[in-house]
Amino acid sequence: MTADVPPAPALTVDGTGLLCVTLLLRLRKAIDGADPGSVVHVIATDPAAPLDLPAWCHLTGHTYLGPVSAPRPTYALRLTAAARSTRPDAPWHRADRGDRGD
Repeated sequence: MTADVPPAPALTVDGTGLLCVTLLLRLRKAIDGADPGSVVHVIATDPAAPLDLPAWCHLTGHTYLGPVSAPRPTYALRLTAAARSTRPDAPWHRADRGDRGD
């Protein structure tokens, strides 16, 4: 076994054809209640996904694992127990910051 083998996902979120804003809404909903340590594969065709997904992981505290070899553009992340929540209607804004969104 090599270090290049990506971990198997516990969950896959298909964001094919979605802009990152909608993808993050779908991702946030899909991981709600998932176990910490779970690996999530995100299929994302938006060209901004390679930038937005690591930024979102940084914001929330989840671990971005990077791109995964797959037939479609797929990225992996690992859920963390100490993740910071985001607003349900705006997953790019932390929930603990009130309505300001910064």
